[in-house]
Amino acid sequence: MRTVQPATTDEGDGAVLCLRDVAFGDVSALLARYDLQLAHVEADTPIPGSYWGDPEAGVIGATVYARDDTPVHSLLHEACHLIVLPPQRRVLVHTDATDSVEEEDATCYLQIVLADALPGVGSERLMGDMDAWGYSFRLGSTRAWFERDAEDARSWLQQRGLLPALAA
Repeated sequence: MRTVQPATTDEGDGAVLCLRDVAFGDVSALLARYDLQLAHVEADTPIPGSYWGDPEAGVIGATVYARDDTPVHSLLHEACHLIVLPPQRRVLVHTDATDSVEEEDATCYLQIVLADALPGVGSERLMGDMDAWGYSFRLGSTRAWFERDAEDARSWLQQRGLLPALAA
């Protein structure tokens, strides 16, 4: 079983990779592949649709909202919540994308895979940031879950054609 909760509200200390640390255009292009938009939120402005509150990413419809201090893992996580949803459910999302364990697990798996598509991020860094933030998995780490306990999430994504070729 996996649970998620933020370890801290102050992530601007360099502990995790933030949007300011990567090229906005790269992230925007990645999301566009899935018909999602990335909206930049100005500093010190509340992030629309943020489930955990600032600086965590927010989702409303097909848009992911993020500030420069938004952790990349949060941005990818929220984007992947939208990616795993069918279009008719995606348009209804505001702040909380799902209460489905299967969708949550698929979201976590996909965010790790998509991290490899972002220059300067990669799955290794993202898994470390997920651990630092407070994701918890029954095997003790994101890496252990991804490598040894995520077959159901992988299968769920494969059955829906949601895994990019690099992960298939």
